[in-house]
Amino acid sequence: MATTTQEKEVTHEFRFFRVYKDGTVELLRPPPTIIPPFDDPATGLRTKDAVITTNPPVSARLFLPKTSNPNNNKLPVFLFFHGSGFCARSAYTPEYHNHVAAIANEANVLAVSVEYAKFPARPLPACYHDAWSSLQWVVSHAGGAGPEPWLNEHADFQHVFIAGNSAGGNLTHWVVSQVGKLGLPPGVIVDGAILVHPFFGGVGDDSQWLYMCPENEGPEDPRLKPAAEDLKVLGCKRVLVCVGEKDPLMVAGEKYVESLKKSGWSGSVEFVVNWGLGHCNHVYKPDEENSREVLRNIASFINNQE
Repeated sequence: MATTTQEKEVTHEFRFFRVYKDGTVELLRPPPTIIPPFDDPATGLRTKDAVITTNPPVSARLFLPKTSNPNNNKLPVFLFFHGSGFCARSAYTPEYHNHVAAIANEANVLAVSVEYAKFPARPLPACYHDAWSSLQWVVSHAGGAGPEPWLNEHADFQHVFIAGNSAGGNLTHWVVSQVGKLGLPPGVIVDGAILVHPFFGGVGDDSQWLYMCPENEGPEDPRLKPAAEDLKVLGCKRVLVCVGEKDPLMVAGEKYVESLKKSGWSGSVEFVVNWGLGHCNHVYKPDEENSREVLRNIASFINNQE
């Protein structure tokens, strides 16, 4: 049956998708290419997937480096949220698999890369709930009796790092602010938060975020524009913010650091400019020297434990 002109009328046009008058959404990015977990004989890195919750469906890919558990020492936990506008890509794409694998090897961490809800299948704020659920799932292993053996055996829950790039940086801030408000089980410490080329409101794509999140508080929504009261209680000891010199969102990271310093938060913040890099090019062009520098920034921050 031919589609009528009325049905194909566009009512909203955003950078990542368009919306038609009949309510259908057309994503403007191709579907992500998914690869299965696999062991890397070159580095000894092992990977596997795990189910976090079934209703709603949330899963994750785990990365365990070869140097794990030397002399019965535990590994820091690296909980990661990928980017791409809350509606594209996946923890299971080659780019993000390789990116998190590189961090696990470079920083010697047990990494958990979360496959959270994407718009339009599950509109915002579902991804925020999934991000929080993923942290709850990770720390449920702190007593050594959780469902995932790698976390039971290898995780150091006094050195948990929460990280993400772009949209994942936004999720990272929200999760760490929730840690500050709600707390975590005894013995679990979020050592640091890592926001790489983070997305926040005020520098573009605000209208897209507001459309994806029908239950919003407008441009001042604290998930879009971090609120002073949330920054003041961030539930971690340290924060690393990386921005790209050629990234239009660079100002978002700068404003975040300025606001964090003014909030009265008691932790320490490190600000790094990735010279020559556009938005998240360290993920999509990992072999460039500037991209490898981002990897070194992350690893140095993790291993410089206070």
